[in-house]
Amino acid sequence: MDIKRITDKVSVSPQITVSDMGAIKEAGFRVIICNRPDREGADQPNFEEIEKAAKKAGLKTAYLPIESGVVTDENVDAFGEILKDLPRPLLGYCRSGTRSATLWSLHEAKKRPLPEILAATKAAGYDMNGVARRVANGGKTPTETGDAKYDVVIVGAGAGGIATAASLLSRKSGLSIAIIDPSDVHYYQPGWTMVGGGVFEARETAKTMASLIPRGVKWIKAAVAAFEPKNNAVVLEGCVVVKYDRLVVSPGLKLDWAGVEGLEETLGRNGVTSNYRYDLAPYTWQLVQEMKEGRAFFTQPPMPIKCAGAPQKAMYLSGDAWFRNGALKDIDIQFMNAGGVLFGVKEYVPALMEYVEKYDATLNFFNTLTSVDGEAKKATFKIAKPDTTPTEITVDFDMMHVCPPQIAPDFIRVSPLADAAGWVDVDQATLRHKTYDNIWSLGDVMNAPNAKTMAAARKQAPVVAENIVADIKGGSPVAQYDGYGSCPLTVERGKIVLAEFGYGGALKPSFPSFIIDGTKPSRAAWFMKEKLLPPIYWQAMLKGKEWMAKPEEIKATAD
Repeated sequence: MDIKRITDKVSVSPQITVSDMGAIKEAGFRVIICNRPDREGADQPNFEEIEKAAKKAGLKTAYLPIESGVVTDENVDAFGEILKDLPRPLLGYCRSGTRSATLWSLHEAKKRPLPEILAATKAAGYDMNGVARRVANGGKTPTETGDAKYDVVIVGAGAGGIATAASLLSRKSGLSIAIIDPSDVHYYQPGWTMVGGGVFEARETAKTMASLIPRGVKWIKAAVAAFEPKNNAVVLEGCVVVKYDRLVVSPGLKLDWAGVEGLEETLGRNGVTSNYRYDLAPYTWQLVQEMKEGRAFFTQPPMPIKCAGAPQKAMYLSGDAWFRNGALKDIDIQFMNAGGVLFGVKEYVPALMEYVEKYDATLNFFNTLTSVDGEAKKATFKIAKPDTTPTEITVDFDMMHVCPPQIAPDFIRVSPLADAAGWVDVDQATLRHKTYDNIWSLGDVMNAPNAKTMAAARKQAPVVAENIVADIKGGSPVAQYDGYGSCPLTVERGKIVLAEFGYGGALKPSFPSFIIDGTKPSRAAWFMKEKLLPPIYWQAMLKGKEWMAKPEEIKATAD
């Protein structure tokens, strides 16, 4: 017997036998539903035998036989009627459990979002992507798909998505391109560190999405529910199906605020803030200005996260403000890092350590924030140092800047595009999907081992555009991404340590050292971040002008 739990109330399993009844009863089940027709297999007990043994064990039963591979809308309706009169928890079974899992998925379609259904069944070992359209259609078989068709469909209108659309049009103006994104507002997220440091106003980091979609590109203002890569289709919520010749996946990642117990309830009050959210970054600066004494925590979760330097940027700018107004001597700064190093590229650490010492900050490694009690001003951390038994501490705070755990979006994690960890599975050089050769991915959602930064997307978009155009012409990939990422570490107001690096931590400076030496604090780098990068983002990157981002050619190798 191999019981697969889908929810607390519903589980499914492959074929059960009469001898399993005791174990099923002991596991807490109250009902057994048989979804396998009698005489489907020679070694299969018929339902009458199962029913008799179940009754003896004190279990209720129901019989809803489903033809293998065919779960009809009528079957789903009948399943719903059966469930009305039955207690929970229940166990459904067929030959493999798939028909039972499919019935549950289609029955739940009107109550639960598609990604949640796909995630629950996937965790139980059943892939329901094959019925995604029906689930998106409320559990009913679509009578018409209403398909739209484009040369290129781009999922996500963030930095990577819009830049790729613009770069494609600059190379091949006649392409029919659609961008799918439900958001009304587009954010320049690198600016939120500066908002939290009192340098930018939040409104400077936002523009309407409609003003940024490239001319000639169709904006489909909807959320993606599922992918059908074998059918070259994207399923939107409401069961609208968009077909493509080539697909670009760039929806960003998901900030998992719920991954820390109590965090969502206290964000924006009780001294708990985060520069990772547009509406909270101003609160960071408010707290910094108001704080005159006490303990300030700055947290960093396990990797991967976008802009791995952002948690410490908040610490440095806060420390600098307290240094300037004279409050620093009365403030205890604690950096709580789930990782084991201050920064992953060692060449930049000495300069950063000078500022850690200047602000008298305590570095606490292998500390992961697990819960927050905002009213009591207490935070709990798991300490998991290598080769030691994990422990837990609960500490008081007066202010806490939180960087949340980060995961791929639900609709990506449960899709056929994802690797085992939930990220889109690409070749790290060409950014082409490893399984589906008409799909590419860039930005925070894909699994190449680069830093997840806007600067990375700036370099990736031309690579994807170049390789798609080459593919349209019938050729092989011609451009490669070297893992470039940039992290302008705002160590004080007016100075930045400009970290630029590629795969394996290789340094990738954009300027000669006599202009900007990235390993040292620099006023020139601050000027670039404050004055140059925002207009470059809005007016160049999002318009297909590849300033300092021309793609690197793939070099031919000798046999």
